[in-house]
Amino acid sequence: MTTTLRIARVAGQGDGVAETATGPVFAPLTLPGETVRGEVGDGRLEGVEIVEASPDRVAPVSPHYGDCGGCSLQHWASGPYLAWKRDQVIATLAREKIETEVEATVAVPPGSRRRLALHARRLVDGRVVLGFKARKSWRLVEVTACPVADPRLVRAFPVLTRVAAAFLDHPKSAPTLHVTWTLDGLDVDVTGVERRSGLSGDGRAQAIRAAAAADLARLSLAGETLVMARQPRVAFGPATVPLPAGGFLQAVPEAEAAMVSRAVEAVRGVKKVADLFCGAGTFTFPLATVAGVVAVDASAAGIAALKAGIGTAKGLKPIVAEARDLFRRPLTPFDLKGCEAIVFDPPRAGAIDQTAQIAETKASVVVGVSCNPQTFARDARVLIEAGFRLERVTPVDQFLWSSHVELVGVFRR
Repeated sequence: MTTTLRIARVAGQGDGVAETATGPVFAPLTLPGETVRGEVGDGRLEGVEIVEASPDRVAPVSPHYGDCGGCSLQHWASGPYLAWKRDQVIATLAREKIETEVEATVAVPPGSRRRLALHARRLVDGRVVLGFKARKSWRLVEVTACPVADPRLVRAFPVLTRVAAAFLDHPKSAPTLHVTWTLDGLDVDVTGVERRSGLSGDGRAQAIRAAAAADLARLSLAGETLVMARQPRVAFGPATVPLPAGGFLQAVPEAEAAMVSRAVEAVRGVKKVADLFCGAGTFTFPLATVAGVVAVDASAAGIAALKAGIGTAKGLKPIVAEARDLFRRPLTPFDLKGCEAIVFDPPRAGAIDQTAQIAETKASVVVGVSCNPQTFARDARVLIEAGFRLERVTPVDQFLWSSHVELVGVFRR
């Protein structure tokens, strides 16, 4: 039966929510204040029709919007959209009874994302396509344009399709191309290839030929280099660092710059800082312009890349780097002795055990960087109970038009 509902708010995953007598109903691609119509099933509104649109509704800029699952909020005007992301952070902190200054969300421009994960499939007619998964589905949406991505990545879609074809020789393979724009061109790491049989000899030869034809800087399979024409490099502050195959890199340079600048400013004036979960040195090198740095990460390849980057910049304070699994072996107060400040940027799961150790140190300032406000709030509670004050939090809209929000929080004793 067709039902007409009024949207009250936008939930954490980006769907509009209508409150009804039988509970909340989630309606995709809707906005607060809108009147909508559709069929309700399992708490979701299907076949959504906008009866009365919000004045904050804008025309989506992607031809794939609504089908592609990559963006969920492209129809929302920038002001209220960014305010909603800030409100999400405030609400998440409130659940841990944390009150602090939450700054305005840092926006990033369209066409700025330097990393994409493109899924590849072979259709029944034999044609290979690249794209993103549809909303709440395993179905692949072929993508020919992406207003979020760096235009240089979008222009490479046709040649990347030919590269992808080489990894589809096994029927169980569902390759994903992790494509990064670097100072030396495109770096592509492929995952999702059937593990038992792996990539056949013919497939490997085809992949290498396609990589050469596409002028890829490097092509790798799950972190194993297949062919490298040029070492892909990235700039972290004043240093130039060789990016490890399959290594982590912030998705948007403007978002990275916003987070890095706040971390550097927060620790300015100290002599020694620890950079935990440092990767290949995203924060390490900018921090080393103002203080000596102890950099630690579980990735041996990331630490090797960081060490290789040290010699590319002049005027840096001393950097000591170590490969260590901070989940299994968190650094203790003894290990962190002498560090007046600590910066940590853990994965989505947060770093509860490492945070407990940080709380026992004599550091006067801690900077937490997170892609998950929930685990950040949990970890923040540990620091607050140990005597730190969360001075401020800055939300960063690294993943434009999605429900995801990143943040930087500054703690002081």
